[in-house]
Amino acid sequence: MALTADVKTELMAIRDPRPTVRNAELTSLLRFSGGLHIISGRIAIEAELESEGMARRVARDIMELYGVRPEMALVQASAQRQGTTFVVRVIDGGETLARQTGLLDARRRPVRGLPNKLTTGARPELGAIWRGAFLANGSLTDPGRSAALEVVCPGGEAAMALVGAAHRIDVPSKAREVRGVHRVVIREGEAIRAMLHAMGAAKTVEEWEQLRQRREVRAGVNRLVNFDDANLRRSAQAAVAACARVQRALEILGDEVPDHLRTAGELRLAYREASLDELGHHADPPLTKDAVAGRIRRLLAMADKHAEANGIPGTDANLPSDVDA
Repeated sequence: MALTADVKTELMAIRDPRPTVRNAELTSLLRFSGGLHIISGRIAIEAELESEGMARRVARDIMELYGVRPEMALVQASAQRQGTTFVVRVIDGGETLARQTGLLDARRRPVRGLPNKLTTGARPELGAIWRGAFLANGSLTDPGRSAALEVVCPGGEAAMALVGAAHRIDVPSKAREVRGVHRVVIREGEAIRAMLHAMGAAKTVEEWEQLRQRREVRAGVNRLVNFDDANLRRSAQAAVAACARVQRALEILGDEVPDHLRTAGELRLAYREASLDELGHHADPPLTKDAVAGRIRRLLAMADKHAEANGIPGTDANLPSDVDA
């Protein structure tokens, strides 16, 4: 997931000076990386993050925006947990922080999606919501037929909130649940570019677009090569079949072949890989492509009729097993 790491590195470097934008990003990041927990009877906020740099950034934003000093802990990989994670935790003042960020409503009930004031905010806040969600649990695959920008969500409500935020900035996305895991996925190339722009990953957009163009060119070349190969194979099989049938037709008819049909058949056998137009140029006098095709067709029809009347194999008797008549 080198591309995902590049996006997250670029997004982590963004420092928007507007408090509302920073709050939207931090709230979303906390929601999609952990959320609210009850520890020793108190409401706490925990965020599980994949890098120390991201954990320090979240801790710094919490201190600067809300004046709360969080704890940081390192959680080693285990059988139940893949990879090392960094946990940012706020216990003392956790409930106050939850209210300030909007993760807890006025009745002390956890917000299952995202605070309404964020999902109905201006475009910069909506982009910050997606930036926080992507930093917490997002991934970006290489451009191609299976290209996708995806965010794993803590629940269906959070997924729908993220879809709504994308819709408000005119980026189509879909929420889906697979084996109990909720995800929001963006698949169209233009939509992925638009969301990367909205999140602030301008450098990644350029790299992703260049990679997409290179792959499209390579795929186009491969399609043309495969198309040419298929045409050559079909032409070769057609030539083999035609020559085998003409040779059998001359054997069936023997001396009964009209001279003009025999000439066309002998041309076909003499220039096995030539096109009908080329066969016409070799005739004396020259013939048109349609004239050559018509004479060969009449030769085969006459031979098949003669073979049927005499109860012997027709012109397709000599065809190789791997060639259609």
